[in-house]
Amino acid sequence: MEKGILEEVKKLVVDTNCPVESRVIAEKICNGARITSEEGLWLYEHGELGWLGMLAELIRHQLHGNHVYFIRNFHIEPTNICINKCRFCSFSHHFSQTHWELTVDEILEKVCEQPEDMQEIHITGAVHPDRDLYYYGDILKQIREIRPGLHMKAYSAVEMDHMIRQAGLTIEDGLKYLKECGLGSIPGGGAEIFDETIRSDIAGMKSSSEMWLEIHEKAHRLGISSNATMLYGHLETYTHRIDHMDRLRHLQDKTKGFNAFIPLKFKNWNNEMAQLPELPVVEDMRNYAVARIYLDNIPHLKAYWPAIGKKNAQLTLSFGVDDMDGTINDSTKIYSLAGAEEQSPRFTVSEMQEFIHQVKRIPVERDSRYNPL
Repeated sequence: MEKGILEEVKKLVVDTNCPVESRVIAEKICNGARITSEEGLWLYEHGELGWLGMLAELIRHQLHGNHVYFIRNFHIEPTNICINKCRFCSFSHHFSQTHWELTVDEILEKVCEQPEDMQEIHITGAVHPDRDLYYYGDILKQIREIRPGLHMKAYSAVEMDHMIRQAGLTIEDGLKYLKECGLGSIPGGGAEIFDETIRSDIAGMKSSSEMWLEIHEKAHRLGISSNATMLYGHLETYTHRIDHMDRLRHLQDKTKGFNAFIPLKFKNWNNEMAQLPELPVVEDMRNYAVARIYLDNIPHLKAYWPAIGKKNAQLTLSFGVDDMDGTINDSTKIYSLAGAEEQSPRFTVSEMQEFIHQVKRIPVERDSRYNPL
């Protein structure tokens, strides 16, 4: 497969009927070279969708062959009571018809209900005004006691920013404490879009772009890996997307700490930005392909299927994606409250395997560090 795609890309390099920009970019991809931010913007603005998919697929195949990864995982969302009032959010108590805060006992009960073969717990939610580092650290300690083999991917950078400040510690000391409590890795949420003007408009009360990047950098230097996200399809332009990915690429050059990049689609239900139309599927696929081409140093590109739906997630496997996240087990409300197609997101392992087989790929069950199981 890779040889066939490579030959097609090489033909583009010498095809004088193609725009010079596409030939230069194709040659860089063939040689494993990095494209510039200007070239990334050109891909967004002028790249034909099938051609973008071919370039992205060549890179994906060089990195991962025909493997598509997934994990047995579930989510805990401790609360939707939030100090922030992000305009795009449908999860927060500011916009949801209900609000909740799970007790520690309720959280532990949800953990105990999960099958023993679960590999990962994903804990993230709103930024509660009254909960500090020690409260959330104690949750990790108690989960570790009852499920010592469970990898804990917990607390986005914006949650950490608040809880660590509430405890009066430095970011580095707060991260060290969470690691001692059992933190294994950090989810990528809260990145939204890094452009400061757009961020101020859609999430002005949230931690800054600079703080998000600082927390992830310090986590990486402490041996805590993380994911990265980008919220797209709202007020941002292609230029803002490239700027966002460029900041991630720059940090990854320094730390090598990001496991995966996850584009997150804006959904326009039950929030202050409901007047904006959602992007069509072709734009989703363009975004995945450009991300795979541009982020040459982040190993995995993930399609978060509860956000874009199972059918569209399956389509991303032809546009550079190699990771389908996990089985989820109907344990997250964040996108279902925003009107996502998957109102009860769940996969069994056999369903996930068949889902991947249907597009002629090889399903690989993994752990949180992408070691095959």
